[in-house]
Order: sequence, then C-alpha cells, then structure tokens
Amino acid sequence: MTELPRQISVLHNATLTDGSRCDVEIIGATVSAVLPAGTAVDYPGQHSIDLTGFVLLTAPAEPHAHLDKALSFDAINPPMGDLGLAIESWRAYAVDMTCESIADRARRQALLMLQQGTTSIRSHIDLLRGADPLRGVRALVRVRAELAGLLDLELVALAGPDTPDDVVEEALDLGVDLVGGAPHLAPHPVTDLTRLLSIAFERGVGVDLHTDESLHGELTIGEFARQVRDWPASHAVTASHCVRLGTLSEADLAEIIAQLRASRISVVTLPITNLYLQGWEDPISTPRGLTAVRALIDAGVTLAAGADNVRDPFNPVGRSDALETASLLVTAAHLTPDEAYALVSSGARKLMKLPVAGVCVGAAADLLAVRGNNLSTVVANAPADRFVIHAGRLVAKSRVESQIALPAHIPAHIPPRPLLAEMR
Repeated sequence: MTELPRQISVLHNATLTDGSRCDVEIIGATVSAVLPAGTAVDYPGQHSIDLTGFVLLTAPAEPHAHLDKALSFDAINPPMGDLGLAIESWRAYAVDMTCESIADRARRQALLMLQQGTTSIRSHIDLLRGADPLRGVRALVRVRAELAGLLDLELVALAGPDTPDDVVEEALDLGVDLVGGAPHLAPHPVTDLTRLLSIAFERGVGVDLHTDESLHGELTIGEFARQVRDWPASHAVTASHCVRLGTLSEADLAEIIAQLRASRISVVTLPITNLYLQGWEDPISTPRGLTAVRALIDAGVTLAAGADNVRDPFNPVGRSDALETASLLVTAAHLTPDEAYALVSSGARKLMKLPVAGVCVGAAADLLAVRGNNLSTVVANAPADRFVIHAGRLVAKSRVESQIALPAHIPAHIPPRPLLAEMR
C-alpha cells in the first residue's frame, strides 16, 4: 500500500470541466505546467498518477465548520427542531466535555472532510461556559498542529454575549485566528456586535460573525457593514448565514447588498444546516432557509458555501463532502453545477484569503480528482473514487469496487467500470 502523504510531480490524462484532457506538472506546492494529454514525461524518482476517467478540480475549502460540535449527535440524542432547541441541547451536553473528547471528534471530522477532498477548513470554536471556557480552543489548536501538512485549519473564537472580553482575548493569545460570535442572538445585538468588532480591530485580526440567522427579526448586517466600512482590506470580514436576506424585498435587499459591497463584507451560505434549522414555525409553505444566493452572485459580492454542522444537534445528517453542499445549492438555490462548485472551491478560497488553486500555471496545487466525465455528473453522483492533493502532495485516495447481478436476458450494455488506476 502506498504511503501517504506523497509528493506528486505529474498528473496524466485528467479531464477538465470544459471536457478537455490534459497532463499537469507540479513542482513543490505549485502547478508548473498544463500540457496536452499524453505529452508529460515521467522521470526517474518522480511520482505520477494516471487520471484517465477522472475529472480534475480545484480542491474544496470549507469556509464555516464547527469541528468542536461535529459527530456528537448520537451521544446527545437531541430533539429534532429549530436553532433554539439545538443551542439548548448542545449547551447541556457541553458542560461535561473534556479537551480530549473535543479533540477526538474534531480530528475525526477533519479527516473525514479531507478524505472527501476538502484541504482547507475554517472552524468556529465555542468559548464554553463553566470553569474552563477555553478547553475547545486548546483542543482545536492541538488538532491544527497534528494535521499540519495534511490540511489548513483556520480557527474562529465563537463568543456568546455572556463571554467576557478577557476570554476572547485569551483565545486569540492561544492561537485562534479570527473573532466570531452571533450578535443577532444577544439581548442587545448592536452592543454585542460593537464589542466583538472592537476586540478584533484592536487586536488587528479579522472577524467571521454568525449574522441574522433567522427568517424573521431585525437585521444587524447593516450596522455590521457600517462599523467595518473603514477597516483595512487585509482584515477578513465575513458574515455567515445571513438567512434573513433571503426574505427581503427587492429594494431592501439591493440596499443591503450595496452596503456589503462598500464594506467588502464576504458572505457564507450554509444550505444543509440552514435548510434543517429554519422554517419549523411555518409548517405550511415552509420557506427555504437560505440567504439571497442569486442576488449576491449577480451583484459580485464575495460568496462562499459550506456545510456548517455535521451530525450534531444543529444538523443530524451530512456526509462531510463539499459535493453534497454543491448539490444542495443546485436544488435549493437554483444554481448551475458550475456555479455551485465554484462556491465550495474557488469562492471559499477567496473568502478565506487562500492562494488561488487549480489547474493553472502558478496556482497552488490543491486539487481533487473525482471519477466521472464532467462536472455535472460529479456533483450529481458524488463518486467515492477520489484523489486528494494538498500543496502538491497526495494526502488521501479512495476506491470503491461494486458488482451488480444482471439476469441473463438483460444485455450488459454498460461496460464494466475499470479499476482505479494505481500510482506508478
């Protein structure tokens, strides 16, 4: 069995999203050449992969995860319901969590995502209640160090309205990258918003705030945009969820979008979790719990898509696969497969301020090869046969073999699927 990770020098016979085929040469962590299929040459000591029958894509990035919560659903056995019920059941469970148990679930979840092709993750971490509010932070900082070289992990301190400022400051001291929170859930939303933005600005870091995660209620995103209008462009400023935007009139939405553009705020849409959590109070003509995806794309707002929660009180399902998110965007947001995949790959990387990646000379060699003949088939079927390349190294590969019994009178008109081409 091939040891992983392994440096890759050449990818042969890859199919691109436009249907063309090519060879890709990689030097270190960078794509150095894109050549006609069959023209790249292997040299002694190089490692190559034959991607015949595979579509080669920019690797997904996850712009909004909760690794500290992931895979806790079976242990909690929470009631099915809305955001309020999810928060209540999570807080009750979190009281007794240890740093070790958080790290174990977070590590398993991150590796599940890597297996499916995600090479960069931004994860929020609850600043917990009780005597040790930073145990989740310490767990995720540890996991980040353990998985360095396999994937990039960016951390966000998720502060509640009752989280003291010094706890947020200590989380940053421990290595957290961004300030987060959910001001729209606070008793005084603008006060909490201002507090969190002030901490981030004074520390010289960016923010990623859960924003207006409901179908009803007052908007906070306008005030968010006003307060960060003059922030340096180097600071990441992200509004996640923004479900309320999907309920606004055309005129009101246009006004908010103009504010987002003026303040360079990026938006993350999270279809699987928001579709699950929103609309419980509306059993008739249940609304879709999504932000205004089409309007944001058309206006040129930086937009990314993620899964948010996976198998916890906030979302009991999820396959840790960016192709699942893309498929949901096609169904629920009426995007094309190309648009949907862009939101989980290049769009997510742009929002996270990661280097441009993909099949392009000079781009970062963060790539995902999936068995298939075009992008729409890949998004529709999410085949499990995959190669995952991060920084020019093969960090995961998966193969599924299947057999189907056919009655003798039915012609086997579909040829047997070839076995996955092994690395030479």
